[in-house]
Amino acid sequence: MRVQRTALDSILLNNVCEVRFVRRTPKPGAPPTRRMLCTKSHSLLTSTNGRISLNYVPPSRPPVVNEAAENVVTVWDILMQEYRNISMDQCELIQQIPADEEFWTYFNESIYPMSGEQKLNFMNT
Repeated sequence: MRVQRTALDSILLNNVCEVRFVRRTPKPGAPPTRRMLCTKSHSLLTSTNGRISLNYVPPSRPPVVNEAAENVVTVWDILMQEYRNISMDQCELIQQIPADEEFWTYFNESIYPMSGEQKLNFMNT
């Protein structure tokens, strides 16, 4: 389902979301869309599991992007394990997973076992 910036921003505070969006800057050889598993859940990211399994490190400075003006949402990318901007020009919410034990079950069963190649395939489909 297509989602607006303010709605996605709100959902991400307590959930991990799978989204697909059109890349703002096309990458040669890559599809025009990018799929991402992401969150803005402070409690998930700063938990022991978040710091260890997701390699979360709090930012050392405030964001330099004006999300509203740029029409993006800045999120923690679960697979790339860093902050990324999602272009909201065309963004589809595929699924949302509560940022609690339900996410860790999903992570341990579906994400953790993935090879690097499988993660790339996930992002490019």
